[in-house]
Amino acid sequence: MCGRYTITVSMEELLVRYLTKDSTMPRYAPRYNVAPMQFIPAVIHNGSENRLGELRWGLVPSWAKDQKIGSKMINARAETLLEKASFKRLVSQRRCIIPADGFYEWKKTGSNKQPMRIVMRDGDIFSMAGLYDIWMDPEGKKLSTCSIITTSPNSLMADIHDRMPAILHRDHESQWLSRDNHNEMALIELLRPYEASKMFAYPVSADVGNVKNDSKELIDELHQK
Repeated sequence: MCGRYTITVSMEELLVRYLTKDSTMPRYAPRYNVAPMQFIPAVIHNGSENRLGELRWGLVPSWAKDQKIGSKMINARAETLLEKASFKRLVSQRRCIIPADGFYEWKKTGSNKQPMRIVMRDGDIFSMAGLYDIWMDPEGKKLSTCSIITTSPNSLMADIHDRMPAILHRDHESQWLSRDNHNEMALIELLRPYEASKMFAYPVSADVGNVKNDSKELIDELHQK
């Protein structure tokens, strides 16, 4: 699964990276420990251009009776997207990108688990594939939520965890976001494990396990004795 990540760049860097002129985000600050059920930066295509806004992490399907289901739907498995009622419609209609510059996963070491931060070797922002939906409460208030898609691990991640986020190649991002692309099988093909050679993993402090912690020190490499 993917249950924690980082996005530590500036708003300007996000806007330039995704070729969007403005943002509908009411607030933004670098995040060192993004957790489920929080509002997160996300990119969608509005039919004419990319837009950067906020989605709450934890998908609430439009047909759900209440929003509590969101905490159970932070991830969606690429292999079964077209089999699940919660996701099949969204694959062809409501795709998004969740920008990140690192994600955390816990590596089992004996009886302990060591948190690891996984990044790109070039330090660049990368795009996690996601799906989003819009839920409306009984009073008519809308809630926009998302799920991060996961796929099987590459050789780097296989030593850490049995899943990893589906990271899009940069030249595939426009295909994923395009509202004119309804080819479900072609879209699923974009969700393959990212090349391990372009990624790097390093140990970090166990403090990342507490969602209340969100300081820059969390991404520092832990020098183990």
